[in-house]
Amino acid sequence: MPAYKLKKISLRKVKTGKNVVIVQPSNLYECTLGSDCFVGPFTEIQKGVVIGNNCRIQSHSFICELVTIGNNCFIGHGVMFINDTFSNGKPAAGDQSKWKKTNIGNNVSIGSNATILPVSICDEVVIGAGAVVTKDIKKKGTYVGSPAKRLKNKQ
Repeated sequence: MPAYKLKKISLRKVKTGKNVVIVQPSNLYECTLGSDCFVGPFTEIQKGVVIGNNCRIQSHSFICELVTIGNNCFIGHGVMFINDTFSNGKPAAGDQSKWKKTNIGNNVSIGSNATILPVSICDEVVIGAGAVVTKDIKKKGTYVGSPAKRLKNKQ
């Protein structure tokens, strides 16, 4: 008898609209995907996540509980959403009362390997590859860096 427990990758209790494509292996459970969505391989989308219509979630992304993503969004490869900010100096150890929400607006594109802490991002925003979003984004525009900052408008 092995000393480990093997859990299989699965789709469990996933609600979807029409024309949704989910590439395996992926781990999606108790989440909602709107119509015309694509989810790439090696992606995890956790319980309670809601993703709007016409969204693309590229491979190796992690979307944790308490995340809502609007319509017409692009989530690049390897994007990580975080709901535990280690507010007490350590992981919440499953204490969901310490987790925080993330809301992504409509027409938002998030570049590969970005990290999104619990924030709200307004509509019409681009997050550059590798950016770390630590604060709410309330103005349309392009944000890059760690921590993410808005690029100045070109004149």
